[in-house]
Amino acid sequence: MCRPTHYTIAYEINPWMRLTRQTVQRRAAQQWAQLHRLLTRLGSSVRLLRPVAGWPDLVFTANAGLVAGGTFIRSNFRYPERQGEEPVVERHFRARGYRVVTLPRGCNFEGEGDALWIGSTLLLGFRFRSDAATHERLSRVLEREVLPVELVDKRFYHLDTCFCPLSTTSALWHPKAFDRYGRKVIERTVAEPIAVTGLDARRFCCNTIVVGRHLVMPRGVSRPLRHRLADGGWVIHEVDLSEFLKAGGAAKCLVLRLA
Repeated sequence: MCRPTHYTIAYEINPWMRLTRQTVQRRAAQQWAQLHRLLTRLGSSVRLLRPVAGWPDLVFTANAGLVAGGTFIRSNFRYPERQGEEPVVERHFRARGYRVVTLPRGCNFEGEGDALWIGSTLLLGFRFRSDAATHERLSRVLEREVLPVELVDKRFYHLDTCFCPLSTTSALWHPKAFDRYGRKVIERTVAEPIAVTGLDARRFCCNTIVVGRHLVMPRGVSRPLRHRLADGGWVIHEVDLSEFLKAGGAAKCLVLRLA
């Protein structure tokens, strides 16, 4: 995670961001701290990336890259507004002994924002931020199956805004965020998909952090979805992340998994 010391809305690169709808820094810091405390209380070991002035979206560490064992595949951001984050995170992981893999500049890839594991298979969301062809390079580096799925709704510009693996066999997802072929891929890959409504999707309910049987979700989960998850044995923790929703991010966007 990265503290939101310099977090603000400095540009508009997704439909949620509005320069006229600015963040309240104090509130953002409180919401981030609440999320950090909750993850720690649930048993997660949280390491921190140092915030750097001029890079307000560095707080969304999920986009920094993808960790696989001792390897860190660094992101290549599509938009220049975020490309300055790349050397920051690269230095961070090199200093901690990771093998850092960088992709060619023309190969757009936005880390765990678009790359999520379901069992031993990696799903790669593409179109708005990451490129479809990136799946071949990831497959060679990881020596795993990587399946590209196309995103079709600009509001769900990253895979982690509309898809959340809960276990090796189950995942939350918003079917309308994917094209027809992408829906077929997910239905074939995920044995127990749990579809969320458009309302729950727009509240970023798929942008959830899974810690064991605990689900850390942005506040506003609908009663039907809450009941369905509880019936499946999941414990739900809702956190107010309204300041980060202004930038098109929520719980999962604020976390990069290291293991």
